[in-house]
Amino acid sequence: MKHIQHLLPWSAMGTERHLSVFRFGSGPRKAYIQASLHADELPGMRVAVELKRRLRELEAQGRLKGVIELVPVANPIGLGQMFQATHQGRFEFSSGKNFNRDFPVLADAVAPHLEGRLGEDAEANVALIRSAMVHVLEGMPAAESELDELRRRLMRHACDADVVLDLHCDFESIMLLYAFPQNWPRLRSLAARLGAGAALLAEDAGGNAFDEACAMPWLQLAERFPEANIPLACVATTIELRGMADTDREPCVASAEQILGFLAEQGLIGGDWPEAPTTCCEATPFAGAQYACAPHPGVVSFLQPVGAQVKVGDPLFEVIDPLTDRYSVVHATTDGIVYARERLRFAQPGLWLAKVAGATPIRQGRLLSD
Repeated sequence: MKHIQHLLPWSAMGTERHLSVFRFGSGPRKAYIQASLHADELPGMRVAVELKRRLRELEAQGRLKGVIELVPVANPIGLGQMFQATHQGRFEFSSGKNFNRDFPVLADAVAPHLEGRLGEDAEANVALIRSAMVHVLEGMPAAESELDELRRRLMRHACDADVVLDLHCDFESIMLLYAFPQNWPRLRSLAARLGAGAALLAEDAGGNAFDEACAMPWLQLAERFPEANIPLACVATTIELRGMADTDREPCVASAEQILGFLAEQGLIGGDWPEAPTTCCEATPFAGAQYACAPHPGVVSFLQPVGAQVKVGDPLFEVIDPLTDRYSVVHATTDGIVYARERLRFAQPGLWLAKVAGATPIRQGRLLSD
C-alpha cells in the first residue's frame, strides 16, 4: 500500500488540509473508489474503512491484478464544517457551492491534443486519451481555492481508471445506483451484488457531478472523432449506500465485500468470489423520478416507507400547518418505488420530501438537485 497525500492550497494561515489517497496493487488496469464527497454522507466512509482493511489483506496475498486507488475521505474541507454540532458537508461554506458539481470538463480540453493521432486501435486510443487527460489536468493554472484544487486532484486520480465508484448516500434511502445508460450492462452485476432497489440512468443529469465528469469525455470524444475506435473506457457510477444513519458494521462490511466481488469480476482481483445474483432491479430513466414537494409549510408525516412500491395517486406524505390547520396530502404522480425521503420533518418551499423512481420520463432539463 502506498499512501499519497496532497496539500490543498489556500487554507487559513496556521492551518492546512490534505487529501489522502491509498494505492494498492499494480498492473495496467485500474479502479478508483472515493467516499463521502458530500462529507456528511458517512456510510461511504464506513464502507471505505472495510475496503482499506480488505485491500491490505488482498495485496499481501498477491491477489491484486491491477491498481486500486481508495480515497476514504474525499472531502477534508467539508469534513470539518460543523455548525452548532450539525455537520454541513454538502456545500462549501466559503462559496456556497455543492462539492459534487462543476468538475473539470475534459473532452473539449483534450480534443486538440488528439487531432490526427487516433485510429482503429482501441487500446492505443485509450492510452492516448488518458495521457492527454493527465496532461491537461496537470497543466491547468494554479488553483484559485481549496475546492478548485480538491476537484482537480480527485479527477487526476480517477481520469485513467477503468472503473470509478463514487460512494454516497441519501437522507433516508434504499440502496441504488446512478449511471449512464451505456454503462448499465456492465454495472448490472454490481447492482445485483449490492441488492440495489433502483438504478437511475441519464446521459446528462446536469451539474457535471463527479461520476459524470469521469464517464462523459469518452462519449463526447467518440462523437467528436467518429472515424476513430474510441470505447467507453471508464465505467463510472454513484452508489447511494442507503441513508445517512446507515453506518452499522455488518451492512458496511457486506457492501465492501460486494464491491470487491464486482472488482474481481472486472479482472482486478484474483481468487474465488461469489457469482453475482441473477436477479436485479430494473433500471429506470432518471427523468422518470418524481421529486415530491409540499404545497405549503407544516409538519410532515410520511405515509410510505422507503422501498415501498406505489401507484399513481397513492399518498406519499401529509403536511399539516398547526396554526391554520391547513392540511394537504401529496400523492405519487408515477408508478414506481419510493427510493428516498427527506430526514427533516418540516416542509420548506421548493425542497423535495420524497423521491419515487418511475419508468416513464416526467422531467426535463437538469435532473440533479443541489
